[in-house]
Amino acid sequence: MRVICSDLGVSFDTAGGKVEALAHVTFETREGEFLAVVGPSGSGKTTLLRAIAGFITPQRGNIQHIPAADSEHRALMVSQENSLFPWMTVLENATFGLEMTKVGKAERNQRARELLGRFGMAGWEGFYPRELSLGMKQRVAVIRSFLSNPSLLLMDEPFSALDVQTRLTLQQELLTLWEQSHKSVIFVTHDVEEAILLSDRVWVLGRRPGTLIDSFQVPFVRPRDASITLDQEFLQLKRAIWAKLGLRSRAGATLC
Repeated sequence: MRVICSDLGVSFDTAGGKVEALAHVTFETREGEFLAVVGPSGSGKTTLLRAIAGFITPQRGNIQHIPAADSEHRALMVSQENSLFPWMTVLENATFGLEMTKVGKAERNQRARELLGRFGMAGWEGFYPRELSLGMKQRVAVIRSFLSNPSLLLMDEPFSALDVQTRLTLQQELLTLWEQSHKSVIFVTHDVEEAILLSDRVWVLGRRPGTLIDSFQVPFVRPRDASITLDQEFLQLKRAIWAKLGLRSRAGATLC
């Protein structure tokens, strides 16, 4: 799916008055592209995802969703707080999207068990979310999102609450899943290194009201792994993105 956004503006009424979250946001994505979005705290990163998902109605501008010829418009959002259903087992959670699209029970269970096994969750199919670690919950949430086969996957800092080792593991698992499917992904993160490692392009949002101030093409070939983060070219790109963020956050805003 491609997304075309023209002069988007989003504001909210609060007890302290109107807050302008996004202003004059214009962009166009490419089919099958993995995009990362970074920006200072309060720059509207999550608001942008929610507007694209249709959860928020913009006050200005418009958003077009253009599905590929062989697919329909269906966006799915994965948040930093796992969205598993607590009353369902791991297997039931993983197969939920397939069930909603009327895939037969035997087929959906087989497909889910295959992915769960590949990503370290074999033997956990009958457990409930309360019995899992945070990393395991996020692993199931990501697996469910890919099994659901959306035309657009919107990911809002899904790994931000994880320890470094678990985050690196899930980044690699996400890359493996994406490289097999090449779904259109927009991935919000506070981590510039994560943005470069995962994406084809990195968008930079400026301070509130957020607007797109720059876009960086990521030049590294795929498949990728974490060792690329030590390359000189990677570090140069990381510094360039941080410099752009620094220019727009003189008041001390930090990524979050």
